[in-house]
Amino acid sequence: MRLLLLTDGIMPFTVGGMQKHSQLLALNLAKLGHSITLVHCIYGGKPLPTPTEISHVFGEEAMKNLEVITLRFPQRSWFPGHYLYESYGYSKSIFERLKSRLNEFDFIYAKGFAGWYFLEQKKKMKQMPPIGVKFHGYEMFQKPANFKMWLQNKLLQKPVLWNNTHADFVFSYGGGITQLIEKIGISADKIIEVPTGIDASWCVTKPSHKATETIQFCFVGRFERRKGIEEIQAALSNLSTTKGFHFHFAGPIPQSKQLQSNSVTYHGSIGESAKMMALLDQCDILVAPSHSEGMPNVIMEAMARGLAVVTTRVGAIESVVDEHNGWFVKPGNSSELRDLLQRIIEAEPSEIEAKKHVSAQRIQDFTWDKIAALTATKLSEKLRL
Repeated sequence: MRLLLLTDGIMPFTVGGMQKHSQLLALNLAKLGHSITLVHCIYGGKPLPTPTEISHVFGEEAMKNLEVITLRFPQRSWFPGHYLYESYGYSKSIFERLKSRLNEFDFIYAKGFAGWYFLEQKKKMKQMPPIGVKFHGYEMFQKPANFKMWLQNKLLQKPVLWNNTHADFVFSYGGGITQLIEKIGISADKIIEVPTGIDASWCVTKPSHKATETIQFCFVGRFERRKGIEEIQAALSNLSTTKGFHFHFAGPIPQSKQLQSNSVTYHGSIGESAKMMALLDQCDILVAPSHSEGMPNVIMEAMARGLAVVTTRVGAIESVVDEHNGWFVKPGNSSELRDLLQRIIEAEPSEIEAKKHVSAQRIQDFTWDKIAALTATKLSEKLRL
């Protein structure tokens, strides 16, 4: 298969869940022998990665089947909707770069708005390969955490719907994400369900840390309203348990927003995988009470290290978490989260240990080599290659 993959950045040059997904999808498809042309971008004044840096990220084996094109994201001065304007411009710049080569590809896989201009040109009857779009979490169609998010969602809904409607195919993580896509009017026969993956190097066959009387919790992420960090901190401030616990926060959390407690540690941003693994290996339970999500990398990574999960029934989370390896709370409900944390702290360690083992075993089905092979199989079926 000859695939043109369009995305708005790849790890480690741009940090984010979509960027990690793009890098690992391209890497593993190329290792399977598919011909991949990957287009990504760099933001601001950061230098463009050199060919040597690109090769280091993907490795010699993948680079045999991988072409990487780096563009600069066309950022402008701030105004309402500037990101949409810039994203459309980025998509146009990709099209102008590759318009003479489009007959080389069997399929165009477009992340976010990267395929927007391609879809416009195809609508004008320009000959083009089939185009599939992927908006990872469809958060703009999920319940917002506050009024600011509601406004942001409203601004995004119409262009996201346009891209989905005019694409030949729409990618979904499955579960609640497929339900959202169908709810906005996309027919089931256009939807390609493929979950996200985890690099096999993250996976352990059993938890490294054994649950004891002092339960170790963690949160990993930005200080972003939809991630539920305010609910976590409110819950911790109101715990009444007499048993021991410790809560670890990893991410860029402002000092002014940090709790002052001997039971809480803030580790700051952790960029290196080995350091993140080391932190997770000290913990028993990931707490991720998001208001909206797709299929979060942080949950996949925590499960891969053998952690149980406290989370919400949003996005495609229920595709990997259930009562056998975790617990659910309602988004935005800090008192329910407090009560759950108290029950967990007072539970028998063996109950928590059992859930941790389920996580470690379940995640084995989601390694990136398997997810890339599933992606290729489903595309071949749709394209009849």
